[in-house]
Amino acid sequence: MARVFKRRKTQQDPTDWTWSKKMLVSIPIFIILMGILTSVSHITTVEWKNEPTDRSVQTLSADTAVTYRNTTGKALPVRGTYAVETRGTWIDLVRPSTGERQRAHVLVRSPKVAADRNSLPAVVFMHGAGYGTADNSFGDVAEDLSSAGFVTATVDKPVWSTNDITRDYPASAHAYDQVVDYLRTLDTVDPDNVGIYATSESTWISPYLVRDDGHIAFQILLSPMVYSPRHALGFFVAQDFAIVGANPGYQSIVRRVFSADMARFGLDNLDFNPLVPQGYAIPTLVAYGSKDVMTAQVDGVSEIEGMARENDNWDVTIRNYPVANHVMRLGDEAEEGTPLVDRYEDDMVDWAVGQARGLEETSAPIAGTTIYQSIAVPTNLRAHPWLTVYGVIIHTTAAAMLVVAAVLNIVALVRKIHHLIRRKGPLLGYVRGYQRVLIAISVTTMASLLLFMAGVGQIVWRMVELIWGAAPEAPGMIYWSWYAIQGACAIVVWAWSRVFCEILHTMSIKGLLRTPEEWRADFKVKRLTGRPVLRIRDWHPGPVIASTRFGVVMFVVTTLAMFCILLVLAFWGLFIY
Repeated sequence: MARVFKRRKTQQDPTDWTWSKKMLVSIPIFIILMGILTSVSHITTVEWKNEPTDRSVQTLSADTAVTYRNTTGKALPVRGTYAVETRGTWIDLVRPSTGERQRAHVLVRSPKVAADRNSLPAVVFMHGAGYGTADNSFGDVAEDLSSAGFVTATVDKPVWSTNDITRDYPASAHAYDQVVDYLRTLDTVDPDNVGIYATSESTWISPYLVRDDGHIAFQILLSPMVYSPRHALGFFVAQDFAIVGANPGYQSIVRRVFSADMARFGLDNLDFNPLVPQGYAIPTLVAYGSKDVMTAQVDGVSEIEGMARENDNWDVTIRNYPVANHVMRLGDEAEEGTPLVDRYEDDMVDWAVGQARGLEETSAPIAGTTIYQSIAVPTNLRAHPWLTVYGVIIHTTAAAMLVVAAVLNIVALVRKIHHLIRRKGPLLGYVRGYQRVLIAISVTTMASLLLFMAGVGQIVWRMVELIWGAAPEAPGMIYWSWYAIQGACAIVVWAWSRVFCEILHTMSIKGLLRTPEEWRADFKVKRLTGRPVLRIRDWHPGPVIASTRFGVVMFVVTTLAMFCILLVLAFWGLFIY
């Protein structure tokens, strides 16, 4: 019996492949697949210019106080000089491009003064990103200015039927100008002395308002974005990725996202041009915070001063406050009641008081802490139409294939349970370990995708906390996950090479994998009716992948879905960084 067993063990099917032969077949396939995916990552690479880096602008004084040569013969009002009264009203904000109307609430704060009530300066506040209202925005700074003798107006943000990515910025400029015109109609307001207070996103709008109105007296710009959304947002996301410690490979995501040709889908805001020199032809106060991780301050100062000089305006005051964030707050903005940075309220009010009276400023035009910028604004960044189309196609295809594969797997599970209960034959009928290979490919590919999504999600959350004022944490997963994903992707590609190897192996056993000479020898051509009749010799019938159609369909759909995911990961640069 022992001799029989030994003899049977040494017998081998001549068509079967040894382990070494399978490796010799798998390795070239692995190299070809890696070459394809690496090529995709290279082709979708976007040029990005970060130079020069680590630039700074030295201020002329560390003292941010704003002073003027007082020629009025009277003491200038300061924050808290007057009591403030508040009343509300409603205005229909019109969107010129569509005729839409938005019923907006306006809160008007006025100082309680006994004299000069018919010649008070005024300020209109313009919202940053989000959906601010007249009641929950600018309350503290509006109160500050009104207590120093200004009539102020806060208004519900004009949004109409738009959202964060479809904002109508020219229409918003028109809407805020309606509020300016409303203040000019008040008996207590000097119509030639109305200014604006714009912050963050609204600094894309304010240049159009100043240019189109032509009579705005002065402007206060808090953390101005200056550049187009594509360049300004591309800068701050790339910078924040670096600050939170994300692996440099994740920068490839930023480059591709901000290279999207959104105009192809009717979204033109990404390339909205806020660089309107006429918008800086009036006295301007620019306020930054040293913990602001969203604005390009060095490049921003250069652009603002350049546009102001172009319009012969030398009245630009710049202040940079230590510890202040993007909205000039101290600490985490997510916490309610976070105060404004020390001195900012007094400095802002003092500057506005002097400008409203036409006084000559005697303090340093640029003061506070050193202005710093880590990388350059990527002004060479542009829309890539073909890259956008390819990205949409591959992501849409991958999503559709995943849905179909999920449905097939659910159906297979239900049918499997049914077969087990009724004790029927095999449901899928996979041969030669294809089921194990399919499971391996699916598990490793989905693990790669989930790890990639988790890494990006963690980076986004860290960025949000950073913007709110939190200190950066140790990178952890957002650094090592990139290499883990790359390793998982390499495993997936190796599993794919094994799939193709098994298919070739099975085709060899079935007599389908032969040289041209072998195929010609296996066919006999017999001409009877003028047409060749083919007869195959030594044919071994049987399934290549599975014995059931459902099994074959499920295998093909699932593997294609997994390969589409690999193409998606290659699109985001996983195979080159």
